[in-house]
Amino acid sequence: MEPFDFQSHLNGIYKTFPEAKRKPLIGITGNFASGNATLAEPYYMAVVRAGGVPVIIPPVNDTDAIINTLDNIDGLLLSGGGDFNPLWCGEEPVPELHGINSHRDLPELLTVQLAYNRQIPMLGICRGIQTLAMALGGKVRQDIDAAGADNIEYKTENRVKHDQNTEWRGEPTHSVEIDANSILYSIYNKQKIYVNSVHHQAVGSCGRRMNISAYAPDGVIEAIESSEYKSILGVQWHPEWLDDGLPLFKWLVERAEEFSEAKELHNRFVILDSHCDTPMFFPEGIRFDWRDNRILVDLHKMTDGRQSAVTMAAYLPQPKPGQQFKDIAPFKVDTATEYADLIFDKIEDIVMKNNKVVSIARTPADIYNDKRQGRKSIMLGIENGLALGNDLSNVEHFAKRGVVYITLCHNGDNDICDSAKRSEATNDGVSDFGADVIREMNRCGIMVDLSHAGEKSFYDALDISSTPIVCSHSNSKALCDVPRNLTDDQLAALAKKGGVAQITLYDGFLRNDDNEASIMDAIDHLDHAVDIMGIDHVGIGTDFDGDGGVCGIADSSELINFTIQLLRRRYSHSDIEKIWGGNWLRVMSLVQNSRIK
Repeated sequence: MEPFDFQSHLNGIYKTFPEAKRKPLIGITGNFASGNATLAEPYYMAVVRAGGVPVIIPPVNDTDAIINTLDNIDGLLLSGGGDFNPLWCGEEPVPELHGINSHRDLPELLTVQLAYNRQIPMLGICRGIQTLAMALGGKVRQDIDAAGADNIEYKTENRVKHDQNTEWRGEPTHSVEIDANSILYSIYNKQKIYVNSVHHQAVGSCGRRMNISAYAPDGVIEAIESSEYKSILGVQWHPEWLDDGLPLFKWLVERAEEFSEAKELHNRFVILDSHCDTPMFFPEGIRFDWRDNRILVDLHKMTDGRQSAVTMAAYLPQPKPGQQFKDIAPFKVDTATEYADLIFDKIEDIVMKNNKVVSIARTPADIYNDKRQGRKSIMLGIENGLALGNDLSNVEHFAKRGVVYITLCHNGDNDICDSAKRSEATNDGVSDFGADVIREMNRCGIMVDLSHAGEKSFYDALDISSTPIVCSHSNSKALCDVPRNLTDDQLAALAKKGGVAQITLYDGFLRNDDNEASIMDAIDHLDHAVDIMGIDHVGIGTDFDGDGGVCGIADSSELINFTIQLLRRRYSHSDIEKIWGGNWLRVMSLVQNSRIK
């Protein structure tokens, strides 16, 4: 190839197909100086050497520009630069503050928070680690030697010089001690490394969303990383200049490649959550079209998590003996049936106000059509057959409203069956009326949901129903021994009948020791269910807003993190499609096609 023969360069591209291998797109925040957006060469060349494609993000405070950028990148690199204006932290400047860069502050804070919402992998360098801390609930020290409350408790007598004036920035100038249980340690496989240092500010505290993973000898925080099983890492030094800095960029590119694959699956497949209790918050006047902190499922979070569909359940608390439902109903109604209808009216109002982006889906065909049209789908469910009001005709009534399943009971026995919790064996399993309800649900094409049902009720219903049974939000008793979970025999019987068990994210159903449950526990329960039932009989029912949600998958925006964990455990794309909705929709289709008209 002649170096100045343009055609020969083109021919080198044109003679292969495809012309280039797909590589993850890494956005890099640019600096701003003298009226120009700039970026030092080592940043973008490190990304290239690590196998990514660098794209410079100028500091632009424009929402559309930021969000469109984030929707098209697979990873985010936060570059170094000048000081933050301390007013963003509610602080007045100390005398040791250096030059601030107001052009960068707000755009970068917004970019990080919105990237966090979308689960985009992030690596912060120098100013970048401070950006992570400031945007995600931490605190930045204006100057590591300045007096004040922001000095961390680990400060020692012997200060390390952190602002080095070396001729070459790639010269290591001090050591860093790495936490052996950190992501950073897994990258370097060393507890001590030597780094370059060009800073006078540092992270003071990292907030609950991050953990400290490395210190300098004088106690200055040198690295932080996600405490929520997310691909977020920040370092105080400049690895782009170091000979051994490439592993950090390879980590970012690998995580970005993983994220890109998960995004592609979410774009292709129906991503369905079979159970949430968001309607419980209707009395508080929630806004489904806002990113509302009071709820875990809204249009913003569903979009961020690339979620397609959700079943919103009308949850009805079970009255205690001597109580009437109207005494405990969140809204002023006389009967449980009226309450369920009111909840569905409110869901229909939400959909009507946002009908360009969301619709009520009654069938699997509706969901697939919404997916093609770019709309979210809401299905209707009932949690507690108390809603039937001991009137068999209400089964057909709710079928006509579009209800896709009814959970036969909740915590406490009702007139249909006995519960797994607070049961007094009122019916010795499924009552005679309950048997009629199940047969009528079969006739009307409504799925029978046995989450919350006692073990005797479970097997009774399995025998009575002519169509497959579902458990919309239940876990494995072998891994967490609580009455609400399913034994291995129940899981096997459910699968044999063609049903599905949807793993749920309720802390108390994932583990029953003193440790906080996480996304890893949910994956373990799924793995176990697959071992017992097979891949065709499992799915996800989060129980969001019914106290469901754990570290790593705390709301709908984080559903894609579950897909990433599935990919890490070598689930195939076909398996992931089944888990995220394929199995549930298959059963739903079978039940609806069996209805007697």
